[in-house]
Amino acid sequence: MGLQTLHSPPMHKTLIALAALTAASPALPQASAAIAAGKAQPSPLAPSEIVAQAPKADWTGIAASDLLVMDLAPDAKGKPRRVVIQLMPAPFSQGWIGNIRKLAAARFWDGTAVNRVQDNYVVQWGDPDAEDKVKAKALPEGLAVMSESDYNTIVRESLDRKRRSETSRMANGPDLGPDAYARFTGHHLGWPVAAEVIEEGASRLWPVHCYGMVGVGRDLSPNTGSGAELYVVIGHAPRHLDRNIALVGRVIEGIEHLSSLPRGKGALGFYDLAQGDERTGIVSVRLGGEVKGLPAYEYLSTESGSFAKYADARANRRDAFFIRPADGADICNIPVPVRKAK
Repeated sequence: MGLQTLHSPPMHKTLIALAALTAASPALPQASAAIAAGKAQPSPLAPSEIVAQAPKADWTGIAASDLLVMDLAPDAKGKPRRVVIQLMPAPFSQGWIGNIRKLAAARFWDGTAVNRVQDNYVVQWGDPDAEDKVKAKALPEGLAVMSESDYNTIVRESLDRKRRSETSRMANGPDLGPDAYARFTGHHLGWPVAAEVIEEGASRLWPVHCYGMVGVGRDLSPNTGSGAELYVVIGHAPRHLDRNIALVGRVIEGIEHLSSLPRGKGALGFYDLAQGDERTGIVSVRLGGEVKGLPAYEYLSTESGSFAKYADARANRRDAFFIRPADGADICNIPVPVRKAK
């Protein structure tokens, strides 16, 4: 079976068909009238301008309890380095996220380190001595063990666009289109996902490996990882990892403190102390509710009209810098905007 079996109309007509209908269609009569009257057309908005103009009602607050705050050792100039991670909501990866909450409450990561930095791939952190039974830090009791089937989640709603009204807004599912890795891609509850229809009225969804997404390190199958070893994507989206490793969140602030770290000289970017590599220490990892003075964060709702316009603009850049629109975008080129709440 060749990739052509996944082909469909151009991406901007599938991945963001809703965005095009919502954002572009209402403007057509006005544009035609303006052209007929000989009036100059306003410059199309850039994606960042659409986000800046989004009304407060189109933003969704992130609970402090859904944040994981990691403070790295200060940099060479003594400046603090804080990384803020948003944990995924139900129904995704809840077994691993439950473990992460227990690990943070037990202060497991305090005094551990960043152990791996592989260029154009991932940064990984956890206990440097995890594979040494004598030196390894003890894990808290009661951690759940997940199966490989938990990499996916079942949604009782058909995601086949042929069964939908093209003008209806999907309140509980992504605006879907195919790519090389999945029959459908889009956004669900504010997160990038892929999907496949498994039967009438039911689909299988899984989060995808875009830049900044946080996942769970694991050993060989059937091991699925406990959550004690985590990594973040710092390169081109490694979508081949989808459904092979659990994704649990995304970095929403401080990614530069991880992506700029020295690359490891060992295999797969692991730090090799014998070759002079120096690990970056982790001072503490806390759930957001425990961190005093932590800002409130919010994301642009992926079910909002503003997000539809933003997604359309990301796929079809019409602002002044661009000579011609790309006429499409993959799921990882439409990152969900996150900001500190005003």
